[in-house]
This record gives sequence, structure tokens and C-alpha cells, in this order.
Amino acid sequence: MALYAYKAMTDDGRRVFGKLDAINLIDLEMRLKRMELDLVTGDQLNPGRAGGRAKITRLELVNFCFHLEQLTRAGVPILESLNDLRDSVENPRFREIIASVIESIEGGKALSDALGEHPGVFDGVFVNLVKSGEDTGTLPDVLNNLVLSIKWQDELAAQTKKLIMYPAFMSVVVGAVVMFMMIYLVPKMAGFIRSSGQELPIQTKILMATSSFFVDYWYLVLIVPVIIVGSLILIVRHNSVARYRFDEIKLNIPYLGEIQRKIILSRFASVFAMMYQAGITILDSIKACENVVGNLAVRKALQRVSGLIGEGQNVTAAFQTAGLFPPLVIRMIKVGESTGELDKALRNVSYFYNRDVKESIDRVQSMIEPMMTVTVGVILGWIMLAVMGPMYDTITKLKF
Repeated sequence: MALYAYKAMTDDGRRVFGKLDAINLIDLEMRLKRMELDLVTGDQLNPGRAGGRAKITRLELVNFCFHLEQLTRAGVPILESLNDLRDSVENPRFREIIASVIESIEGGKALSDALGEHPGVFDGVFVNLVKSGEDTGTLPDVLNNLVLSIKWQDELAAQTKKLIMYPAFMSVVVGAVVMFMMIYLVPKMAGFIRSSGQELPIQTKILMATSSFFVDYWYLVLIVPVIIVGSLILIVRHNSVARYRFDEIKLNIPYLGEIQRKIILSRFASVFAMMYQAGITILDSIKACENVVGNLAVRKALQRVSGLIGEGQNVTAAFQTAGLFPPLVIRMIKVGESTGELDKALRNVSYFYNRDVKESIDRVQSMIEPMMTVTVGVILGWIMLAVMGPMYDTITKLKF
């Protein structure tokens, strides 16, 4: 399919502009007809322009699942439910996707297959869960679980962003303070120190040399870090070995790495439990969760777990061999496996990690502020010692 930018007319003569996937112009016209629109013009977009399409947010997915769950639970047929949802969605891109799903279902496809045609919106976990709900007749329950899961993922993403953004903001503030002192404050004081004509201590010479470097090469101070970070990002994106090492290093950073590991494992345990409860096999659940964790090192470990389970090992032994979970969590999985309530045990694991993540983030943030304060204090102390020492000596000599 290609992406078309179209201009259409409603029954009351109002012009509508948007973008829609279609095989050709005839297919585009038919799709718009189903949306009660008359095609006026349609232009195929190239791949570069297609990247500018609106993103479907988690909140929109939550609303989609919630309303679809309520309608199906009330006995409303899927097609009628989707038609109602299409008319109530505000995001034009999402409205077009729902229209495409409706057309696929009218063409004979199941809901899960129709959703699977849009992997950028409905991932493999989402599609597999819907398929399981269709096969077992528990689609409303599956949709309700998806609502809770997507809400939880959104909360987890907010916590992760909170963990990253605050230190980044504080680092920028500290960097700006250092730049101001080195480029503006220190040079003004350096002129007076040099005019004294006395022998300068080593810390003063280092400070003045550092300040001179900042003044003469300030553009390098700003550009070089950007180039280094940009180069690392490109290498990590295009080199699987570098990506693996980078993800491995992230998990081993003091404090922050441990929190990230807990976030990843909490996400995995929650999704795994939801899929297992829906009747999806353990191997299929683990395979679907490999793309959920968002870390190549953990993904490789899950692949090892799948291999061990496929060779005949039980779930507990496989996870213990892979070294993913601490002993306490392994014990919880073992109990769940022995009692036949593995999904319940995994939900307990997710709850355990989720609570621990919130406490850890609050603890780290309470540490960051005093650390940044101490860092600024040390820099200021060094500058004051390097500047005020010679100034004090000069004033002392003038006095006597």
C-alpha cells in the first residue's frame, strides 16, 4: 500500500484534507466512501513525506480499547463498534487506520489480522492477545486487560522519563554555570591578578589556563560533546555489537542501571503474565515479549530462556540459568509454576518491581540535587581559592 494525501467533500459540502493508505486511487476512493466522504483529489506521497504522519498516543489506544471493550461486552457487533469508534476519534490518522481495519474485516479478515496490518500502532503483543480473545471468546476481558496494561506502560514510561530528564536538566544547569564563570567571571578577575606581578600558585595558573581555553575555543566546548554524542548514537543504531554493549553498560550504571533493569523486568513480567493468562503458550509469550523489553542484552537473555525451555527445561530453571531475575523472584516463579498459577506469580513479580522502581526513582532524585549542589560548590570553591588567594596576598603586601 501507498500513502495518499487527499482532498474530499462531506455530504454537506465541507472540505476535508487528510492522508490514507490505499493500493491506488480507486481503492482510495472506495475507502473514503466508507468514511462517507467523496474524493476530490488524491496525490501519492513519497516515503520521506510519509514519515510526517501523526503519532498514535497511548491515551488514544487506551480509549480505543476501553470503548471497544464496552461495546463488545454490551453485545454490539465488531463492525458497528468500529464504525462508532471511527466517527468519535479526533486524530485523523487514527480515524484512517480504523477505517482501514473496518474495510479489512468487511473483506473477510478477523479483527486480529486487520489490526496486524498496522504494526506501527498495534504491536505483536496487542495482536496476539486480541487473537487469543477471539479464539477463546473472551475478547472483552482481553481488551480490559489491554486497557490496564497500556495505562501501566504509560505510567512506567513517565517514570523512566522522569529518571532521565531531571539529571539531564541539572547537568545542563551546572554546565551553564561553569561556562558563565569561565568565560565571563574569571577573565575579569584574572586581569587584576596578573597586574599584581607576583608569582601565581599552581591552582591559579590551572584556572586561568582553563578560562583562556573556554574563551578562545568556546565553540569547541559546545560542538565537540554534540559530535561525540551524535556519533555514538549513530554507531549504536547501525551496529548490533555496539548496541548490545551499550545496552549492557546501561544496565550496569550505578543506581540508574539497577532501576532500568527493574523497569525492564517489570514490563516483561506484566506483559508475559497477561499473555499467559490469555492462553498463549509460554514460548510464544516469551518470543512476543522480546520486542517489549527495549534492551538488546535482556532480549538475548530471553532468547536463551526460550532455547532452554524448548530443550525441555522448566521455566524456573531456564530463568535461573539465564541470570535475569534475583533469587527472590525465581522463588516466586517456582511457586507459580508448581501451583499452576504462573500468571499470578508473574503479576506479583511485576508489582514487586513496580513498587521498587517508584521508591528507587524517588531515592535517586533525592540524591541528585545535593550531588549537583556539592559539584557547583566544589567548582566555586576552587575558583574562589584560585582567585582570592593571590588577591589576598596582594592586599596584604599593600597594607604593609
